[in-house]
Amino acid sequence: MNSRSLRFVVFLLLGVPGLCLAVQAPYSLEKAVAKAAAGAVLVVPVGVHHVHLHLNKPISLVGSPGAVLDGSGSGDVIRVLASHVRISGLTIRNSGSNLTTMNAGIYIEQAADDVDVSGNRIEHVLFGVYLDGASNAVVHANTVVGMPELRVPDRGDGIHLWNDHGCVISGNDISETRDGIYVYISPDNIIENNRIHDVRYGVHYMYSQPDVLKGNISYDNTAGFALMASDHLQVIGNQAYDDMSYGLLLNYVNYSEIRGNEVRDIQGQRDATGQIIAGAGGKAIFVYLSQGNTIADNLLEDSRIGIHITAGSDQNKVYGNAFVNNQTQVMYVQNNSEEWSWHRRGNYWSNYLGWDLNGDGIGDVPYRPNDGVDVLLWKYPSARVLMSSPAILLMRYVQRAFPVFTPPSVQDSYPLMRIPANLRVRADDQRD
Repeated sequence: MNSRSLRFVVFLLLGVPGLCLAVQAPYSLEKAVAKAAAGAVLVVPVGVHHVHLHLNKPISLVGSPGAVLDGSGSGDVIRVLASHVRISGLTIRNSGSNLTTMNAGIYIEQAADDVDVSGNRIEHVLFGVYLDGASNAVVHANTVVGMPELRVPDRGDGIHLWNDHGCVISGNDISETRDGIYVYISPDNIIENNRIHDVRYGVHYMYSQPDVLKGNISYDNTAGFALMASDHLQVIGNQAYDDMSYGLLLNYVNYSEIRGNEVRDIQGQRDATGQIIAGAGGKAIFVYLSQGNTIADNLLEDSRIGIHITAGSDQNKVYGNAFVNNQTQVMYVQNNSEEWSWHRRGNYWSNYLGWDLNGDGIGDVPYRPNDGVDVLLWKYPSARVLMSSPAILLMRYVQRAFPVFTPPSVQDSYPLMRIPANLRVRADDQRD
């Protein structure tokens, strides 16, 4: 029963002779929060509450099924100013859309430590959860949906970390925001088991170290995991499917572990007709100006380019990976050659044509993914129109038969004859 109907019934009852009716004032969540003692557990009743809550004391907000907090399209729906706050079981919706003031479903200020935001649905908000310098926060098992009517640059992020540390961001489902999870100058956090889709970058790192990025799933995004200007990251067991430009982007990322990830079907951006734009991404892993990393035990499959290494990205260990049915397995644009194996363990290459006479699972002939013709085509992309011409085929034959000129490239001296079992076990699509 809405408030207008309630007033009408009250009016009729008051007109009955001899009847005395005590009328209870409408429930006010703001007043209930203001009166609650520190440490109280406040159960939010069912219904839509049009509020802008300021939680300035340790308190727990627990939503009854059907409890909705609605910001009416302005400001933050909840602003947390105190430590030890708990928010769970609520639908939180309709924040403002002002990027300057960073309107959010839940905004957690710097003084608020040990805040737990779990099991909420946060929808039609600019930022889902904005952590502004907090520490030891937990953001777990929430569904965050942004404002799809806005242009992507005008949206906020699903979960935004700025100068936060010791936080755990886990088990969230994020869509229709700018970036799914954005991490800026935030060390010692764990980002794990989140599912992110229909955004620009699934997870976007800037100037953050060390952090753990583990078990996350990205699909239908412009890029899966964009890691920039950070070091000592552990990027382990993540999955990226059907992202357009990159599955994993390493831009000035150093001394990090990129292990056990699965990247598939990265085909590049498409034009209005649905055709793939030449040169527009499609890279399972892109490594730019990144050094001293371990890139191991990753499955890179069915993408336009398996791995692209460029711009002084050297001293990286690359081994134990499976390069499966990528149109170009390796695009290596460097001035020095590299060996891609470690302790006599190389990588699996689906187009390897060598043999294994002694049956030890290691190819007897080294694998070189690129030749001088590849380098020529990368430097002069317009020459691709001649790729199937007799002249190009002759150049490739001469290059292989008489390797007088060998450009800087990659060699795998111990190519694996089979896909490592631990990689193929994980090759099922985990989006559903």
